[in-house]
Amino acid sequence: MPPPPPPPQAPQAGRGAQLTIAETIDTFRPAKIFKPDATHKHVTSLDFDDTGELCVTASTDESLTIYNCKEAKTVNQCISKKYGAHLGRFTHHAQSVLYASTKVNDDIRYLSTHDNSFLRYFSGHTGQVTSLSLSPANDTFLSSSLDDTVRLWDIRAQHATGILNLKSPYFTAYDPAATVIAIASTITSNVLLYDSRYWKEAPFATFDLLPHERKHSPLRASTGWTGLEFSNDGKSMLVSTSGHGHFVLDAFSGELKAFLYRRFPANRGSPDTGFNDPYEQLDERRQKFPSQGDACFSPDGRFVLAGMGNTGLSVWDLEAHPDAEQRLGPTYELESKGRASVVGFNPRWNLFASGDRECVFWIPDEALLESKMAVD
Repeated sequence: MPPPPPPPQAPQAGRGAQLTIAETIDTFRPAKIFKPDATHKHVTSLDFDDTGELCVTASTDESLTIYNCKEAKTVNQCISKKYGAHLGRFTHHAQSVLYASTKVNDDIRYLSTHDNSFLRYFSGHTGQVTSLSLSPANDTFLSSSLDDTVRLWDIRAQHATGILNLKSPYFTAYDPAATVIAIASTITSNVLLYDSRYWKEAPFATFDLLPHERKHSPLRASTGWTGLEFSNDGKSMLVSTSGHGHFVLDAFSGELKAFLYRRFPANRGSPDTGFNDPYEQLDERRQKFPSQGDACFSPDGRFVLAGMGNTGLSVWDLEAHPDAEQRLGPTYELESKGRASVVGFNPRWNLFASGDRECVFWIPDEALLESKMAVD
């Protein structure tokens, strides 16, 4: 089992290296921008390895790119023109990545990024894979697919060790202790919870989000979910959407803790928003393989970060009190010229990454920290 992460610290020298996320969250600014090498390239997923040293992105140009977070540089790029590439995920083994095929078949591929060779193919899905979730405890992982199945895999075996047949399962997630499996279906507006030891049995809890969707996001009820995630303390669950906000649930009861309201939806070019996309219409591959979602928890579980829909990011402090309708507005807005279609927080360092046409590393700005400390 991987060791639990230490308290996140900033990856640069100076005052920020000794401060917590809560003390620095409003000072995060883009520190490194990785420009695309293709005009129509868009990042659709990103992930960090267990050490926090590496970040992997998948893009619509059918490539996986690996970055060194400490040195803020690109260290490898794997081109997968034959099979396509989506949902790149690090395993617990150094420099080994899982990703979903987008062409030829629906296999999941296990790649050694050391020499760009395939270690294994995981065969069985007959529809596009929509999520990949690694167990925090061992070398098993979950996948969901448009073939209406969720499959459990052992990284050492080619074929699934178990299969669940469900109605439109689109997202999967493990809780931090790897004792609970969550499966989300956008069509049914349900999140199902399973005991990971007896996951072939009926779910022990079902959270119905349809009443919350009808209240807070009626135009997108039963559509537009983009991600599912547990907080690191296991107490909260985030259901991210492409609409005007995200749902934070109590992970035990399913009660709505807060609807995180934002001014602009993520997909500004969709018909129900009334906006014209100022960048460009989404290319065909980006529509077919949408991003993993533009929202995530911070490692301490106190904050949620998400794209503002146009440019920059919004930050919600979950210790703030929502209004009578359970709506919570952003506590901070972080400035950026580019859109954040995918967002992920480094598990070890006070650094997060965002992606759309560019991949961006964000860290606390030293000048802002100095000014903030002087005022305090």
